Amino acid sequence: MSGMERTVDFRLDLERGTRTGVPEVIFAAGKTLEQNRALIAGLYSRAGFALATRIPEAQRAELAAAFPDAVVNVRAGALRRGTLPRSGKRIAVVCAGTSDLPVAEEAAFTVDALGHDAVRATDVGVAGIHRLFDALDDITSCGVVIVVAGMEGALPSVVAGLVRVPVIAVPTSVGYGAAFDGMAALLGMLTACAPGIGVVNIDNGFGAAALAHKIVAGAR
Repeated sequence: MSGMERTVDFRLDLERGTRTGVPEVIFAAGKTLEQNRALIAGLYSRAGFALATRIPEAQRAELAAAFPDAVVNVRAGALRRGTLPRSGKRIAVVCAGTSDLPVAEEAAFTVDALGHDAVRATDVGVAGIHRLFDALDDITSCGVVIVVAGMEGALPSVVAGLVRVPVIAVPTSVGYGAAFDGMAALLGMLTACAPGIGVVNIDNGFGAAALAHKIVAGAR
């Protein structure tokens, strides 16, 4: 297939960025160190850009050492080599609590890697809603808002009632027993009363960033 190049255990989809607007990104979970190293090297050598997410904790130091030119976000478990053109677009990443930060950082790191400015607002959940209002000017200046929350997942409804732009809700697996590893937050976000909310899968910060990227790219 045109645009496909075979390497050790996989094929690189080098035309994905042209075809879909989002380049191929490595989902590193479940892959061996050797596979992830080969994928990162292969993508970078052919495209001048490589982004890997969900890197297993045991592999992060070794991959960072293997690619000293890479930018690594330890909290997100993500690595980037190379850069994409900057768009000048601003995308907000709003995080309810500190426990949600790994997912929020995955979203923000991906937003930045795809060429946009990630505007972070952290620890602004509904338990202390006044903190959200302190960050609202920055949030409302953005073209899309990604909202990351666990527990009952209430924060996206609040944000969607305050902004004009699309809101992408990301439920996290943070919460006590009845949270059911994010199912309570997911269902709460799907049944939100505020219009203009799209919901991605539990803990899927990357998916939220990819959707936000497509929204702002399509708004040119």
